[in-house]
Amino acid sequence: MRNLSKVARDYWDYTTLDQEILDDAARLKPDDIAGLARPGFAIRFYDTLESFFLAEALEYIAAWKQSTPDRPAGICGPIGPTEQLPLVAQIVNDLSIDVRDGHFWAMDEWYRDGSAVPVTHPLSFARADLELCFNRIDRRLRMPEENIHFIRADNVQAYSASYDAARCLVMQGGQGEVKHWAFNDPVKREGRCKDAPPTPAEYRAFATRVVDLHPMTIIQNARTSGGGVVSAVPSQALSVGPVETWKADKVSIWHPGWHDNPFGMRLTTLMIAKRIPDSAVPMSLLADHPDVQFNFYRPGIGTCDAEMH
Repeated sequence: MRNLSKVARDYWDYTTLDQEILDDAARLKPDDIAGLARPGFAIRFYDTLESFFLAEALEYIAAWKQSTPDRPAGICGPIGPTEQLPLVAQIVNDLSIDVRDGHFWAMDEWYRDGSAVPVTHPLSFARADLELCFNRIDRRLRMPEENIHFIRADNVQAYSASYDAARCLVMQGGQGEVKHWAFNDPVKREGRCKDAPPTPAEYRAFATRVVDLHPMTIIQNARTSGGGVVSAVPSQALSVGPVETWKADKVSIWHPGWHDNPFGMRLTTLMIAKRIPDSAVPMSLLADHPDVQFNFYRPGIGTCDAEMH
């Protein structure tokens, strides 16, 4: 029998793992993290936030510059982190880069009362993408609206199909405290999953869908985006799935050090490096993706040592 979660007994999550894996992750030092790189799993470090977010922004530019009318391509990007988004717009505008052939996929959106939240909602991810990036790009340079793919409740199948119509060169992401990318959260402990989480193959069969969010995800988003008002954060979201993720040429995860904690960043690095996929730690499933890169802001790596404040 697997352990019960220490934070949400009705869900699977990383606290249900074997204690040996958890202990091994907590012992990792920054140099140990660097040593976990392997073919198919690159690890990069940045010493300043300026270089970190500039590198993230440049992934947008590099992807869009490869797109042509007869071979469309683009990037899937997160809200969290967001600091790269204004930089993307500034680079496009200041260098007059024509990105009209490029494509962009938003990773996810909040879901409430049977629909995605409207763009007027203060927590809307589409709103953040538009206000921080796309509405700032000179319209003479910006791609048309049909090339900007937001997930809505009524277009889930069309959104998923768009990954076959244009090539996703990079799927960017952050890492939440429950170890997700996008809102690929661990599932509830019920039905067929009462005694064990889905196998990696079963979880990888999930496409874009409505997700019931793990309580840790709700609390994290209240902390990072909502001033701690948990009641204002929806309990469901629309999320890109592993199906679409595995259509992306590369998955690039950005760790500034404040979305997940020092332990969480170590745990997923270890599990991907050692090829230990477990759907209770969704990010670990990227162990089976052929091209993954973890990007760390070095001062944000921290330690797992006990320290009283």
